[in-house]
Amino acid sequence: MWCVKLSDSQRDALRAVIKEQDELGHVLAAALEALDLARWDDLPEASLPWDRVAELAERQGIGEADVVWDLAAGLPQAPRRRPPRKAARR
Repeated sequence: MWCVKLSDSQRDALRAVIKEQDELGHVLAAALEALDLARWDDLPEASLPWDRVAELAERQGIGEADVVWDLAAGLPQAPRRRPPRKAARR
């Protein structure tokens, strides 16, 4: 996977080149859609629980980037612990 940061004019030029193709096909249509969605200045400010990221990385013996990837894929941000159940009286 490639990741590039384009200026608005570069993005517009790339979109124009793609649109000039005779047939877009699935791949070029997806690329065109991605370019439409890829406005860096439209992204909200993101924040991550870095203390949790560092803790998970150390505990699992992996890098922080791997933990961020896991969090983006839906890994719970904090452990969900249930309060201990009291034994039912009989």
